[in-house]
Amino acid sequence: MDLSNATWRKASRSGENGGNCVELADMAGSIVAVRDSKDPHGPVLLLTRATLRSAVQSTLIR
Repeated sequence: MDLSNATWRKASRSGENGGNCVELADMAGSIVAVRDSKDPHGPVLLLTRATLRSAVQSTLIR
């Protein structure tokens, strides 16, 4: 998937220094790209919205 035109965003509370953040980009269909904000040229996970939602919810339950 071509990510060259992706518009990446991160949580507004992450601040300018980045920290330990992930960035998200909406892609075609129901796909969301996820990457490490400290490594913008590194690997990218492509997840469906449902899978991302499930992953986030499972971390909040712990």
